[in-house]
Amino acid sequence: MLRGTFVRFLGFAFSLALLLLVSKGAAYIKDYYVSVIVTCGIYVILAVSLNLINGITGQFSIGHAGFYAVGAYVGASWSLLALPRIADTPLLKIGTPVGDTINVIIAIILGAGAAALAGFVVGIPSLRLRGDYLAIVTLGFGEVIRVIFLNMDAVGAARGLTGIPSIVSNHDMSIFWVYGVAILVIMLSKNLIGSVRGLSFLAVREDEIAADAMGVNTTRVKVTAFVLGSAFAGAAGSLYAHFATGISPDVFDMNTSIIITTMVVLGGTGSITGSVLAAIMLTALPEWLRFLQDYRMVIFSTTLIVMMLTRPQGIFGHREISFASFKRRKRAVIGGGEAP
Repeated sequence: MLRGTFVRFLGFAFSLALLLLVSKGAAYIKDYYVSVIVTCGIYVILAVSLNLINGITGQFSIGHAGFYAVGAYVGASWSLLALPRIADTPLLKIGTPVGDTINVIIAIILGAGAAALAGFVVGIPSLRLRGDYLAIVTLGFGEVIRVIFLNMDAVGAARGLTGIPSIVSNHDMSIFWVYGVAILVIMLSKNLIGSVRGLSFLAVREDEIAADAMGVNTTRVKVTAFVLGSAFAGAAGSLYAHFATGISPDVFDMNTSIIITTMVVLGGTGSITGSVLAAIMLTALPEWLRFLQDYRMVIFSTTLIVMMLTRPQGIFGHREISFASFKRRKRAVIGGGEAP
């Protein structure tokens, strides 16, 4: 067990080091492409976080943009209100490597923590419901959160928040922070699924009544998944606010929740790999088709419809791509059998 944890830690450290090198090279990429790459990373975090609720635990939540908004507004409030008052502190000084690093971490933690708290408040009453009723309630809560920000003068109301200071001194470092958090979220989700506690999540997904009969506290499992998914969405919101340097309630409307849900369904509910690939595809494809102007959204919508008709279980279903799966397939090919 310790060996496996050490190997995963080394893999995470190596991924961050490689990501740092790649982000340094992003200084030579046009800002437009950097924006698309960062947006893909943010939606990867959102899709994986919602997959923890919808795919791994088997609940049907479609109000995820609300928690995305909580993280964005709380993280932005830290940078606009609290940080300027203590910016002279050596460890928090903006524009220095140490100060930028600490401020990014604080903003992410605050955004994730606030969203987790909101997820707990929403999850306790709503997760006692199932199916379509749960979907309607979570969608309603997502809209309630957006309307609260829409009418809250302290955060700009309908105008939103502008002039959010970018707490990353180099623009290309946004790629490092966004994908660093994305890698962390993916690893935490994957380790959770493979743990003993993760088996209770899967048990609730497969048969909630049977899981309850076997002694699984299904309400606690669902609330835990909801809180974790909300926290990850809050971290994505904080990253978005400090990359865009301006947010408004319109960014976190019902359409955003539907897009995130579509990514999970298209990739395969229960597949982290599918959520990652679907998030990248659904974010980048409209940009790649931009040269077609008015026809690009028609092609985009048609592609989604064809995919859902031909493969309703999603691209990957419940399957994952991993080194272990490649090894099993290689052994099966060498042995003349079929990979499990």
